Amino acid sequence: MTSGLRCMWMRGGTSKGGYFLADDLPADTADRDAVLLRVLGSPDIRQIDGMGGADPLTSKVALVKKSERNGVDVDYLFLQVFVDRPIVTDAQNCGNILAGVGPFAIERGLVAAQDIETPVAIYMENTGQVAVARVTTPGGTVSYAGEAKIDGVPGGSAAVPITFKDTAGSSCGALLPTGNVADMIEGVTVTMIDNGMPCVVIRAKDMGIVGDEMPEALDANGTVRERLEAIRLASGPLMNLGDVSEKSVPKMTMVSAARSGGAIATRTFIPHRCHKTIGVLGAVSIATVCLIKGTPAHDLANRGIGTKRSLSIEHPTGEMTVVATLDEEGAVCEAAILRTARKLMDGEVFL
Repeated sequence: MTSGLRCMWMRGGTSKGGYFLADDLPADTADRDAVLLRVLGSPDIRQIDGMGGADPLTSKVALVKKSERNGVDVDYLFLQVFVDRPIVTDAQNCGNILAGVGPFAIERGLVAAQDIETPVAIYMENTGQVAVARVTTPGGTVSYAGEAKIDGVPGGSAAVPITFKDTAGSSCGALLPTGNVADMIEGVTVTMIDNGMPCVVIRAKDMGIVGDEMPEALDANGTVRERLEAIRLASGPLMNLGDVSEKSVPKMTMVSAARSGGAIATRTFIPHRCHKTIGVLGAVSIATVCLIKGTPAHDLANRGIGTKRSLSIEHPTGEMTVVATLDEEGAVCEAAILRTARKLMDGEVFL
């Protein structure tokens, strides 16, 4: 192919990937996936012949189009492109890549910019929920400059606050897909939860670790990886996800007491490598599990008080704060989180 394919490369939160107008890619799923594998350079552990960064966090794609839904500006489909296997999956959402969807939609003319700030209502096709991102637009132009900081990203950028509603059971059909607060899987007590991201939550000590190990050490721990994968494969059907051997969900999160004044400490596999941080919707699910009595996280967590609680979810490179609003029964009914985004490249990629 000698002609280029239009795209924008962006950092969204602590991830990075290609943002495309959906109409610029083939309508047939198999053809589309073949193009994206070529663009990212998969399968290859270095992704040397493509745009991918040799890490799941930098091998991601957003497909965006103008929405025909009432009260929604754009539809967003997230695709995870595997690094070392020829797999493109829509089995999960990504709240980090979501942070770039609003700016991208405005830049591409899908949403008219307002002065100072522009709200963008985004339908997340992967899970069927809506999020509202607020984009900084002084003078009707997207600005990426600012002082907002998030752990895992150097420097500051313009803030992109995102509010999530109705995310419970987004992929699994229920907040607790087995109907139980806790289950025993492979001899380990776990909670299977989905409040925007399907997660299996386990006490770090039950996996034979402390919970403050760095990702590289956990990636090298074959015993932990094998146990996590056995639990993950057993959990998939119980979470209504079916056979997950070639899926990137559920995420596997090991929890321990916070080290730096937060709510809980986490180490998350996504699913076969330890996340350097934690995903946005993964953090929402973990904040939620902290507030449910009887889960592996509940007694370890600093849960706060009141109907609006800020829970700092600690991860290997810092923390991510989830602001959870509780209903009269104490269930999380809304979650908000602060992200940032930055445009890195706008142009064409070649196959």
